Amino acid sequence: MTSLDQVDLELIAALSDDPRVTVVALAERLRLSRNTVQARMSRLDKAGVFQSFERSISPTALGFPLQAFVSIGVDQASLPQITEELRRVPEVVQVHGVSGQVDLLALVACRDARHLFDVDARILSVSGVDRTETQLVMSEAISYRVSGLMELARRENRR
Repeated sequence: MTSLDQVDLELIAALSDDPRVTVVALAERLRLSRNTVQARMSRLDKAGVFQSFERSISPTALGFPLQAFVSIGVDQASLPQITEELRRVPEVVQVHGVSGQVDLLALVACRDARHLFDVDARILSVSGVDRTETQLVMSEAISYRVSGLMELARRENRR
C-alpha cells in the first residue's frame, strides 16, 4: 500500500475536482514545479492509486438504459476462467468478488428486459457458474465517489 502525504492528497483532490486539468495548471494550483507534479502523478499511477483514466460514460446515452446487478454463484476452482469469460461479455460493466451467499456481483447494462434475459443466459452458460439472481437498478441514489474519503484522509494526514 502506498503511503500518501499531504501533497499527494492535494494533487488527487485537484484531479478529482477537475479531471481534465493539465499538469501545468496543477503545478500552478498546488505551487509546485511541473516536473514535481508529473513525477508524483507517475508514482501514484504506478502504485495503483488511479483506478482508471477511462471517461465515465452513461450506458443510457449509448442505448443501454436498463441496468441490473447480477449476483453470481460459482465453483471457486473455476473463478479465474469465469472472470475471463465475463470480461468477454460487453454488457458486463463491472464485477466484484464478494463474501456471503454469492461469489461475484456484476453490474450489467442492457437495451431492454429481453436483452437482460439474454445476458443473464450468457452468464449462466459460463462453465463453473452455478446460479444467478438479478436485481433491476431502479435509480442511482449515490454515484461512485471518493471525495468524502479524500477529505477524511486529508484531515487524518494533518494530525
